Amino acid sequence: MTATDPEARQRGRRRGEMTVATIARLAGVSAPTVSKVINGRAGVALDTRRRVEELLREHGYRRPDAVGPASILEVVFSVLESHLAIEIMRGVESVAREHELAVGFSEMRGRLAPGRGWIEQVLSRRPTAVIAVYAGFTPQQQGLLATSAIPLVALDPTGDPGHAIPSVGATNWSGGVAATRHLLDLGHRRIAKISGPLGFLCSRARLDGYRAAMDAAGMPADPALVRDGAFAFEDGLARGAELLALPDRPTAIFAGNDLQALGVFEAARRAGLRVPQDLSVVGFDDLEFTRWCGPPLTTVRQPLSDMGAAAAELAVGLASGQPPAQTRVELATTLVVRESTAPPA
Repeated sequence: MTATDPEARQRGRRRGEMTVATIARLAGVSAPTVSKVINGRAGVALDTRRRVEELLREHGYRRPDAVGPASILEVVFSVLESHLAIEIMRGVESVAREHELAVGFSEMRGRLAPGRGWIEQVLSRRPTAVIAVYAGFTPQQQGLLATSAIPLVALDPTGDPGHAIPSVGATNWSGGVAATRHLLDLGHRRIAKISGPLGFLCSRARLDGYRAAMDAAGMPADPALVRDGAFAFEDGLARGAELLALPDRPTAIFAGNDLQALGVFEAARRAGLRVPQDLSVVGFDDLEFTRWCGPPLTTVRQPLSDMGAAAAELAVGLASGQPPAQTRVELATTLVVRESTAPPA
């Protein structure tokens, strides 16, 4: 092989390793085209990009500059809500500290998948791994991370991350069942449900848990008592006001998360109702402020810190070449009974 051979110019390549030139020859395209795909640049037809990415994965191609990633775990949030983020980051940081890694984070400002600019920045930083919280990545972005030897782990993904992407979540369905059974055991029959966005897997699982518990009790959920909205105080207030304005209003409301539950508290106050004497309320997450509400909120605890730690452990293991024992980890939720629930008046 001569010094002018394009494969010889791949610095740091050992004998037998796949090169850009080889991938280009197999794909029937030019080496610059393969380089564009590897670096996430535009100007490549979709079919060509998919063909090149498939060959890169099939032959285990790794960028020459991907052999020494930066000593950092990068955590990306769809929306950076401080209470959730703090707990998750606490768990990630505890694992990162053990492995002498730093932790960085970024926000996608409500988008469910990062844009081209973000993925290019990640490729240039080359972190040890990426943890995506309530966020998703396109197959093309996943391929770019894979060819750069940057593992990806999904934490509570909004959609199906695919079998190839390890993910960590909580037992949302069981949590929905536990919250609803608690209200049924207190004697409630008109139990309303405010769901989160129905495009989110966790929202659907909590709603399905509610419906399953109602069905098991012989009282199928009344469609008029089911609402959906964003995981926000404002949506809890608006949907709660709608439910409490019904001629036959509910005696209990199971909210999609703690922020929604606080909105329901305010809707009850405006309607002249007392919690829990006139209305029982249950939340989901068990964020720190829930124990300081008036009254303290009954809620389903998600082990957010433990979820962050589990995602970090998966990410570190993948970065060191250890395949995960399981690609889906679900941590148990727990019903925390406080003073916002009581038997119906």
